[in-house]
Amino acid sequence: MQQEGASQMEVTWEDQQNINRFSRLNTRFHELEEEIKISKETNDNLEDAGNELILTDEEVVRFQIGEVFAHVSRDEVENRIEEMKEVTSKNLEKLKEEKESVLAQMAELKKILYAKFGDSINLEED
Repeated sequence: MQQEGASQMEVTWEDQQNINRFSRLNTRFHELEEEIKISKETNDNLEDAGNELILTDEEVVRFQIGEVFAHVSRDEVENRIEEMKEVTSKNLEKLKEEKESVLAQMAELKKILYAKFGDSINLEED
């Protein structure tokens, strides 16, 4: 028997695909936020390293390559840090663009799903 006040909504295959897609996008959104946070921290660390390098008066500095520290000329370290900052900045921009794309797709799916299900579905995070 159907309870009074409870509405039966038929969930079609297409609706379920939209719900699943929204869920995947939401998961990717959270992954992107974490990746952006890590990328910003890396960029800040590289900026700090560059600033510390400016303050040093040594011509040969220790530079970590993997798990090993090598003695490298100051100019080469400056170049490597700049290259690393460029790569990190480009990666950060790509991540931000992807995040915006994911948000736009999620907003579109929200419109579709809320139009059909109204209050019967909750796509907001608490």
